[in-house]
Amino acid sequence: MDLKARITEDMKAAMRAKDSVKLGTIRLLLAAIKQKEVDERIELNDASVVAVLDKLVKQRKDAIAAYEQAQRQDLADQEKAELTLLETYLPERLDSAAIAAAVAAIVTAVGAQGPQDMGKVMGAAKAQLAGQADMGAVSAAVKAALQPK
Repeated sequence: MDLKARITEDMKAAMRAKDSVKLGTIRLLLAAIKQKEVDERIELNDASVVAVLDKLVKQRKDAIAAYEQAQRQDLADQEKAELTLLETYLPERLDSAAIAAAVAAIVTAVGAQGPQDMGKVMGAAKAQLAGQADMGAVSAAVKAALQPK
């Protein structure tokens, strides 16, 4: 079963269970997926669905930080609940050691010499590690790998 079908089945289960928080979050996710499909006039594959999920997860993290700064713990808790649910659909994330190893291999493959090649390395890393790692962590690993020794 592909990811989009699994999300749809989970939505039906949430409807039957009358779980309004889960249902609302899944509907939001499916709406974002549908919007991307309509905008690009394509049927999204699992990798594209993971990219949409990554975007929604980042939005939730930013909202949590903003709500906590504004001392709105009730809204931050709601965003955390949505974040937890969205993360269940993401594939297993790589740890920092695996990210560093993958970045080192990419740096070697593209022949990067220093910080000026960061764009080239990040482009390759984004293509290879999309959905498997947080791009912020990948960026930090690329910067570390390209620092002059």
